[in-house]
Amino acid sequence: MPEQLAPRLRGPGGRPLRVAHLTTVDMSLQLLLATELKVDLEAGFETYGISAPGPYVPQLEAIGVRHEPLHALTRAWEPKADAAAGRELLAVLRRIRPDVLHTHNPKTGVLGRVLGRAARVPVVVNTCHGLWAQAHDPLAKRAFVLGAEAFAARFSHAELYQNGEDRATLARAVPAGRSRVVGNGVDLSRFTADPADRARIRAELGVDESELLVGGVGRRVAEKGIREYAGAARALAGKARFVWIGPEDPDKPDALGAESGIEFLGSRGDMPELYAALDVFVLPSYREGFSRSAMEAAASGLPMVLSDIRGCREIGTDGEHLLLAPPGDAGALTTALDRLLTEPALREQLGAAARRRALDQFDQRAVARVSLETYAAVARARRLPWSVG
Repeated sequence: MPEQLAPRLRGPGGRPLRVAHLTTVDMSLQLLLATELKVDLEAGFETYGISAPGPYVPQLEAIGVRHEPLHALTRAWEPKADAAAGRELLAVLRRIRPDVLHTHNPKTGVLGRVLGRAARVPVVVNTCHGLWAQAHDPLAKRAFVLGAEAFAARFSHAELYQNGEDRATLARAVPAGRSRVVGNGVDLSRFTADPADRARIRAELGVDESELLVGGVGRRVAEKGIREYAGAARALAGKARFVWIGPEDPDKPDALGAESGIEFLGSRGDMPELYAALDVFVLPSYREGFSRSAMEAAASGLPMVLSDIRGCREIGTDGEHLLLAPPGDAGALTTALDRLLTEPALREQLGAAARRRALDQFDQRAVARVSLETYAAVARARRLPWSVG
């Protein structure tokens, strides 16, 4: 990140700022926020990650992030466990005394905003990575989600949204003066297709260069549209190989087992190389805040079929950068995938357009820079004794 483009922030007396990012699980810190955490470290901040402990903690600590575990924290809403996690969080905040608490994820967004203010954290900022209720969800769920978000937003100093639809939904609860749409991004430097990587991964998977390889990326849960994807794969058998990349998520009620028609490759640490090996990317998800895997696929120059939902529509325009299909509609997904498998010129056209849009719109360092600007703006408004260059 060019130094002159970001505010240079120091705490009272010129000491380094202490910035803490709160998520439910360490996977979110590593897979969703790694670039933002690196930007914080490069800015000279004492950077903390607060979450339930897990296998990604060593990777976080290797880049210099100080991890604070919340052992009682779970992803599901469980009143007894949530109360215990809240007590843990309050104790951590009082011990590390951050200058900034930046909250993420639905549950920790609510707990963190409320308890951050209770712990007298000077700057509390929340990023909405996608409201966890859709228009087709039951009224009771939508009322709970929007009510919880509206309540928690009263405790933050600034609200950042990854997509404009979510900001509009909460416009009555969150004054426009302290909300902003920031979009989302990825580390663009990682996603440049390399023919050698493509050949190596396809050889590993036993995919001949004459075959087409279709892949999706995400947790192995039903809300990612994997069942519909499997149905499309069975209908298109013989036209391509179909794979899915991503970790199992057994704690989720919609966790999936085997699905005929697609091969599950599990969690991988070589995603740029895997994108290079694909010919088509698919994400038939029911819910996305602002799809990271689709941004990575776009940066890799892949033609894509995505769900026609918020969080995917932001990736590009139907027919110009990608193809959209209604969520939950295996037939429409099959039709869209078939177009890409049978029209090589369309694949080339959409892939090139997606790559251009990614380079222009999806730089995660620019998103991280907005976070720093937000911290500085709140500090100025609150007349905090920070030095802001």
